[in-house]
Amino acid sequence: MSHIFARHCHSVPPTAVGGEGCYLIDSTGKRYLDGSGGAAVSCLGHGDSAVTEAIKAQLDKLAFAHTGFLSSEPAEALADLLIEHAPGDLDRVYLVSGGSEATEAAIKLARQYWVEKGEPQRSRLIARKQSYHGNTIGALSAGGNEWRRQQFGPLLLEVSHIDPCYEYRYRRDDESPEAYGLRAAQALEDEILRLGPETVMAFMAEPVVGATAGALPPAPGYFKRIREICDKYGVLLILDEVMCGMGRTGSLFACEQDGIAPDIACIAKGLGAGYQPIGAMLCTSDIYDAIANGSGFFQHGHTYIGHPTAAAAGLAVVNAIIDRGLISRVNQQGRTLMQALEHRFGQHQNVGDIRGRGLFRGIELVRDRNTKDPFDPSLGVAAKIKKAAFAEGLICYPMSGTIDGRRGDHILLAPPFIIEDDQIDELTDKLERAINTVI
Repeated sequence: MSHIFARHCHSVPPTAVGGEGCYLIDSTGKRYLDGSGGAAVSCLGHGDSAVTEAIKAQLDKLAFAHTGFLSSEPAEALADLLIEHAPGDLDRVYLVSGGSEATEAAIKLARQYWVEKGEPQRSRLIARKQSYHGNTIGALSAGGNEWRRQQFGPLLLEVSHIDPCYEYRYRRDDESPEAYGLRAAQALEDEILRLGPETVMAFMAEPVVGATAGALPPAPGYFKRIREICDKYGVLLILDEVMCGMGRTGSLFACEQDGIAPDIACIAKGLGAGYQPIGAMLCTSDIYDAIANGSGFFQHGHTYIGHPTAAAAGLAVVNAIIDRGLISRVNQQGRTLMQALEHRFGQHQNVGDIRGRGLFRGIELVRDRNTKDPFDPSLGVAAKIKKAAFAEGLICYPMSGTIDGRRGDHILLAPPFIIEDDQIDELTDKLERAINTVI
């Protein structure tokens, strides 16, 4: 009997014993193509010797030093590297252990910034429906994933949620993508005015929405207008790139493709590529200076922030992404994957939309592609496809509640950046069999 508190109490997963490139191997020897990188984590694949050697070398020097007393060489080097390649005025890096910690820190920093600036009335956070920002109380409050939020409702913070930028569902037939993008962004200004601009501290969004909406990219011009609205009312823009960042969508920071930069950015997952638990919150010098010239102390912290071994792993991962030219490979293989998905599923009667950027792709499943009607939630289509794909030897990330937290199903794909053409064929073959088995 296992003493592990599993994610699902009535499902005993196989035990992973090895990993090679794009594959994971269980204790029976079965190989699984990691078509989602776990949860968009394993961007370099499994068994990357350069990263594991960097971790071993750091352990030989120093495993841990508490940041209340000391910094470390790998933490300093990783911060320098991230800022060297960060967009806009991002200037400081706060290293944490994962995505939820990064978004939680971002929310608290936004609040403390306004307190330090002498505007304590700014306490309201605006986010979007059908978003996901993590599982801690603050991050869960910001997220719009109703299934994850539901039973914890009485514990959550008060956050305003506007409609997402969801072109497949919300763009009118007589509306251009650009016009829709402006209309979708207008929801932010409307909510700021409803709350009172003097009360709003920040707006938080994923540049490309991950788990909850299935690799949902913004309409053209959406985020440029969002940036303008934030600037107009002095609202901080927090971009959650935990899932879509670190090269996943075809640029090191996902927001680069929309021609904007945030005041605060959150990264994780691909930052450590699964080799160590690590995330980061980045902020501008203006925000940092408000703290430095005020109280001088960010009232936040965790034991393992800036962990030297984790930082060494992150440094090796980011260097690998940059030095090996993996960003261009993401774009190249992203196009190959998209073409394969469109060829295989573009006319499938139960596929409504195929979307995404780079090696971050989503398939929205429907009961009827002509009407866009979703499957009845009671059918549990996403869960069944996950199980059927796993039986085929494919790890993918299906989820339900795509439309409104209850209705709709999608499949999220986020394979390692090193995926080869024949493995893309294998992925689509196994996924097609799984979809047809269930539907």
